[in-house]
Amino acid sequence: MAINGEYINVEDALKRMGGSMGLYKKLLQKFIDEDYMAQLEEALKNPASEEAQRQVHTVKGLCANLSLVKLAAVSVEMEHQLKDGADTSGSYEDMKQAYAVTLEQIAEVMG
Repeated sequence: MAINGEYINVEDALKRMGGSMGLYKKLLQKFIDEDYMAQLEEALKNPASEEAQRQVHTVKGLCANLSLVKLAAVSVEMEHQLKDGADTSGSYEDMKQAYAVTLEQIAEVMG
């Protein structure tokens, strides 16, 4: 059942969580429930704000801890762009796409 690929790596996450699939599923559900993408979208209305950087940093950290691989990588890119004052529209679109696929794979893991 484990998905270990471009978007999610269950095996890696379980190592981090002492092998507890129950804990992993609980944290994945919390990730879904919190709707971090909606919070990030709101924060990006002012991309120069500290809130935008804080939100993308939060998403990056959560994704890294949950082994949501693709979403973590895109978050890193966006975080650098925000810090540099660069246009984030491309990376935000990449992030939305990665988020959609990640949610599909999370649903598969949650079974």
